[in-house]
Amino acid sequence: MWNNVRQLNLAANALFALVLAALVAAGGVWLMQRPSFALSAVRIDGDTEHINTPTVRASVVGRLRGNYFTVDLDAARQAFEQMPWVRRASVRRVWPNALAVTLEEYKPLGTWGNDQLVSVEGELFTANQGELDQDLPSFDGPPGTAKEVVARYFDFKKWLAPLGAVPDDVTLSPRYAWTVKLSNGTQIEYGRERNASTLAERTQRLAAAWKAVTARWGNEIEYADLRYPNGFAIRAAGMRFIDDGSGKSKAKK
Repeated sequence: MWNNVRQLNLAANALFALVLAALVAAGGVWLMQRPSFALSAVRIDGDTEHINTPTVRASVVGRLRGNYFTVDLDAARQAFEQMPWVRRASVRRVWPNALAVTLEEYKPLGTWGNDQLVSVEGELFTANQGELDQDLPSFDGPPGTAKEVVARYFDFKKWLAPLGAVPDDVTLSPRYAWTVKLSNGTQIEYGRERNASTLAERTQRLAAAWKAVTARWGNEIEYADLRYPNGFAIRAAGMRFIDDGSGKSKAKK
């Protein structure tokens, strides 16, 4: 090898490249550690209706580790997504010492159980309900049923529109029976779904008779039990009205 000029030149070039790479790496490490690249600003935009930007910034920035080059963007994203009201966050670097954060809030549809909220997507989340600027419907159901309950809420809202009221409460019991409380004070017992059309058919039966029912018993219908095979039961002003599906009605005090 020592007598081979070509091999000596190749070895020298390789050694020079290694030394140069080491110098570049050392220079890069030195440069990355300069104070000018320390994170000094976090810019937040997106959905911030229920989010206090200064509070979020103060809470999260102290948990970030590293500078512009070394900060873990995935860890930063997770830190922002742990804040109340934050559904999703995206984080990117802004040269030379800042982060830009775009937040997406949960869109609250109603309350869930005793201490949670449920979004329009059927996702449960925890936030200060005192920050809500309007009364929301109430929902409840067994674990894992939030999406189903929310989907049924929109069904009930559409099906019950002929009654001139909207659902205030939608509950799915541990036995998977449905109960709906309307804005006019009427509580409707639907029972369990036997098939895909059970709830729709029971609602249609009530809606078709609603005008006649209110004409006879008044608008203060307290309770409607739709669990009968071909009819329903009504309680209004101390009276109980039964439609047994035969075209004849019965009323009891």
